[in-house]
Amino acid sequence: MKQRGRVAGSHATKRPTHPSTRKSSRREFLKTAVAAGIGAAAAATKFPSINIATAQAPIVWKMQSGWPSRDFFHESAIALNIATAQAPIVWKMQSGWPSRDFFHESAIALAQKINEMSGGRIKVDLLPAGAVVGAFAIADAVSSGLLDAGHAVGVYAYSKSPTTSLFGTGPSFGMDAVDLLSWFYYGGGFEMYQDLLQNQLKLNYVAFLFGPFATQPLGWFRTPILKPEQFKGTKYRTVGLSAELFADMGASVVILPGGEVVPALERGVIDAAEFNNPSSDKALGFPDVRKIYMLQSFHQPMEQFEVDVNKAKWEALTPELKAIVKGAIFAESADYHFRAIARNSVDLEELETKRGVRVFTTPKEVLEAQLNAWDKLVEKHSSADPLFAKIVASQKAWAKRVVSWKLRVYVDNKIAYDHYFKGKQ
Repeated sequence: MKQRGRVAGSHATKRPTHPSTRKSSRREFLKTAVAAGIGAAAAATKFPSINIATAQAPIVWKMQSGWPSRDFFHESAIALNIATAQAPIVWKMQSGWPSRDFFHESAIALAQKINEMSGGRIKVDLLPAGAVVGAFAIADAVSSGLLDAGHAVGVYAYSKSPTTSLFGTGPSFGMDAVDLLSWFYYGGGFEMYQDLLQNQLKLNYVAFLFGPFATQPLGWFRTPILKPEQFKGTKYRTVGLSAELFADMGASVVILPGGEVVPALERGVIDAAEFNNPSSDKALGFPDVRKIYMLQSFHQPMEQFEVDVNKAKWEALTPELKAIVKGAIFAESADYHFRAIARNSVDLEELETKRGVRVFTTPKEVLEAQLNAWDKLVEKHSSADPLFAKIVASQKAWAKRVVSWKLRVYVDNKIAYDHYFKGKQ
């Protein structure tokens, strides 16, 4: 075979002279060798083990074959490369937010974190609200497998059960969103939620909460809300159990996803609305249609994002990849929280100073009316649904301990703020 019978860096070997060997086809020999090589490579790489804490950049080998690209021998090198490369797991994920919304940035950031932290082994193909289904249909789409994952809020599944609203749009019992997340992951909330979704509602996905929201504004109005009676007859947009709360206060409630709220205000379908935060509200166009912005409310004193992953897709992951996805969710939870503080504070200032928005603090009388309405709702739904009652009892027990601790330990920062800034600007 002359030079062609040699491999770079090896000694030439004499070709066997046994008659049966001379008759065998070199192509058949190579097919067998390549197949064996592929099997060995696949076995060796089926379940790679990586210590995330000590993982380094991959070792890259530049390998050249001794054969022209048209030569059958070159196929052996190509086959080896293909055998050791695994195609990424691709997830189609849709958010519940328009692409211009501040919330959609969290979906983008989460997708990037999963892609990067998995080293490309999981690739998230992200779409905005409406690309496949409407925002309120994400739960069904993930459950059925039409989507592999969704980025939204749990209350968007409220039509299936009011109990879902306790995981974001509920009475909270004095907790903020960080407190609720602590209950979810360390107080039994995660297990209760999976039981509700998978066993009670027969939804085929696993749900994770993350990304705490600040207390949500009462909303956008034509005139300031100074008394609870002003809600009577008002066509008002909200979601979840908050819809029942404002209905109890006399409002005519309309439930709409975020991208539809401002058009509804423009057309007069509704009179007033709440969505979530200054950054999202600005991006969606609220200051273009209303100029009264009421801050603070008990209708949604705490909420957070939810990422849903189709159960079959989740269970198909190795333990290592599951840990990476969870780590990415937790990383984005903190990252979003930090971004929201930075962005919301700037955008609220812009709304006041550059957009002509008048900002008011919701009066105590209105807040107390909301708490009284919550008492009625909690009693009604607890009587009708034992699981609702169980979750409420668990949240109240957590709130009694945790909020009491915070009130005793955390200093009142208003004292410090007034000392440094009040009357000195």
